[in-house]
Amino acid sequence: MLEEYRVPVSEEDRVKAGLAVHLVAARTGTRPERMVGGGRLDPRSSRARWLAMYLSHIAFGWPLERVGHVFGVNRATAGNACRWVEDERDRPELDAMLDRLEALISTL
Repeated sequence: MLEEYRVPVSEEDRVKAGLAVHLVAARTGTRPERMVGGGRLDPRSSRARWLAMYLSHIAFGWPLERVGHVFGVNRATAGNACRWVEDERDRPELDAMLDRLEALISTL
């Protein structure tokens, strides 16, 4: 039986992704542990994880492949998540929240 191929992820990347996850969790009311589990997530947790992936991509300047590795998904899934968030930024309240979270990460 073949083992699933996983790219090693640095501890620094895990910490940074954890920051994005916890910030999104604090703003959306989603439990962080629900956002990082493997497999299919409930819709609320899935959208929150997409927001954290997007923040990691934008705030940390990570390419989609790196976002995928850190969050345990493939590059295409990370890209789909980021495209969904970009589309959702048309909603002023979500756009303002993401601007605040990006600024917060930048100051840290």
